[in-house]
This record gives sequence, structure tokens and C-alpha cells, in this order.
Amino acid sequence: MEIIGTSLRVCVDDLDAAVGVYERLTGARAQRFSRGGVSVAAVGAFLLMSGPAAELEVLRKVAATIAVKDVDEAHRVLTEVGAQIIAGPVPTAVGRNLLALHPDGSVFEYADRNGTDGAP
Repeated sequence: MEIIGTSLRVCVDDLDAAVGVYERLTGARAQRFSRGGVSVAAVGAFLLMSGPAAELEVLRKVAATIAVKDVDEAHRVLTEVGAQIIAGPVPTAVGRNLLALHPDGSVFEYADRNGTDGAP
């Protein structure tokens, strides 16, 4: 499985205020989107999230987002090493993702930028 990068997940109360801080820290412009009731801003290596407390409670359990070349390959390798796939693979705004519980108890999101038809 090819890991392309990681994003640190940060849950915030005020997304607009946080975006300004992280844009200044990273020198990068925020890319905003929403998923369900959660507003998200990707800023450099940070994934800022704001929304209802119940949804953020679940998101806080995911240690990081790991960008991979192909979620299907990640699914296969994760299963081989004994990880439990909690959710997915499912389509996202930019590709596909899955959530995996590693044998050590860590939870990670794995995401690719491949379309739902498998094309990059």
C-alpha cells in the first residue's frame, strides 16, 4: 500500500476563526467542504472540523487521515494485517475512504482521490 501523506484532524468550535490561524501557520489556503452536518477545511497538513457535538465525538476517535494511492489496496492490506474495517470504502467529495481499527486499537481514516469508478 502506498501512503502519500497524512492529515492531522483538529475539531474546533469556530471554523472561521481557526481557518485564519491555520492559513497563517501553514501559508496555505483552506479548501472547504462539508460532510453530513460537519463543516471541514483542509489547510496544509491539517483537517479542521466543526459541527454538532455528537458528530465531533465520533470524529475525535479517528487519530489521523492517511492519504493512499488506492483505498481498495489499503482495504486488502489492512485486512491482511488484522485490522477491522469499521466503515467503507465509500465515495467522498474527492474520492473514496474507509475507517479502520488497527490491531493496537488505533482508528485511522484512509482516503484516496480516485473517483468512484476507480479512475484517478
